[in-house]
Amino acid sequence: MKKSFLLAAFLLLISTPLFSQTIADLKLKPKEIPKSYALSDGHNCVSIQACSFYNDVATYNTLVGTVKKKEIQSFKSKGDSGTIMYFEFENRFKGDAFLQGLLWGRDKEPTDAHPEEYLAKGKFLIIWSFHPDSPIKEKSEEKIEALLQ
Repeated sequence: MKKSFLLAAFLLLISTPLFSQTIADLKLKPKEIPKSYALSDGHNCVSIQACSFYNDVATYNTLVGTVKKKEIQSFKSKGDSGTIMYFEFENRFKGDAFLQGLLWGRDKEPTDAHPEEYLAKGKFLIIWSFHPDSPIKEKSEEKIEALLQ
């Protein structure tokens, strides 16, 4: 009995970080934003498909799941601009194949015209709509991967 209690407590402890995260935790804080970047209002998506998904995600809930909460952060700098889209679903995100087709078409991977990347982990989906090698995208990816490991 004591061993099963310890095992249950251990499993709860290691699974807690993923389930205790919020979108606010995942977003870049002002001190984490590189100095050459500024927050921007609205959407700065590189391709329209990513912003269309953000705006109309409820339309796709049978394919991806029901969104509990969504937020964006848009950024501009002299040579770069883009948007990070954060989604928290009521249950696990289930739309990988659909999202790949929507964002990238037949290629099923990022291209120059559609460079968006995403990470789906548990109930969270994060889409980065930036050109390749964007410093702010890389900063955000590092943070999110560390929090949602």
